[in-house]
Amino acid sequence: MIPRVTVVRYVTPLREGGSLPGVVEADDLGTYVCKFSGAGQGPRVLVAEVIVSELATRLGLRTPRLVALELDPAIARYEADEEVQDLLNASIGLNLGVDFLPGSFGFDGHVDASADDRGMILWLDAFCANVDRSWRNPNLLVWHGDVWVIDHGASLYFHHAWSRGITDPARFAAQPWDSSDHVLRSHLAEVASADVRARGILSREVFEEVVAEVPDEWLTTTPDVTPRALREAYVEFLAARLGSTAWLPEVTA
Repeated sequence: MIPRVTVVRYVTPLREGGSLPGVVEADDLGTYVCKFSGAGQGPRVLVAEVIVSELATRLGLRTPRLVALELDPAIARYEADEEVQDLLNASIGLNLGVDFLPGSFGFDGHVDASADDRGMILWLDAFCANVDRSWRNPNLLVWHGDVWVIDHGASLYFHHAWSRGITDPARFAAQPWDSSDHVLRSHLAEVASADVRARGILSREVFEEVVAEVPDEWLTTTPDVTPRALREAYVEFLAARLGSTAWLPEVTA
């Protein structure tokens, strides 16, 4: 599983997003953007972050290193901001840490990604049904001249319907992906070559390895279903998606 470290200091909130992530320091001397388990839609978002980040890495995309962050109640006691204190208290235990990239800046189109990266970003977002990479919120950073993909929590929407049990992976396999609002939509012609490359890399075995990175603590959001069963369900959904082409975006004039 992803490495586990302990938060030693809460530094500052990041108020750009609705879930109020924060910058923290950990006992491994690292600085991380903390995605809190008590925020928004809870641990499912953290699961999506881990799975899609691991897939991105295997597909050759740059994405920050992840850790699991242990948050002690003492951290919350010394926070003066009530909103932040409430979030910290709701997130005692295990949270997700995303390596902080100092000096990075948001993608605005002036720094161009390579054709391989553009096509693979589009392919990955289509494969994982990511609905959150628009010009309003690109979720792409530029660091040392390279484009990095971040914030994958809006992917894998299907698991939000698992409150009453696992749903049917065939539906996800055939679900089209809407590219109309994507920041890289003008490069859809590059998805075809990315599709060939991605299918040569990904497999059921890779999905099993990727899902194994998710801590058990975040796989308890479905009543009466074990973490092992949830891992198997994620693998089934990803494998079904890979076995289909119905979701691939069409290139239009």
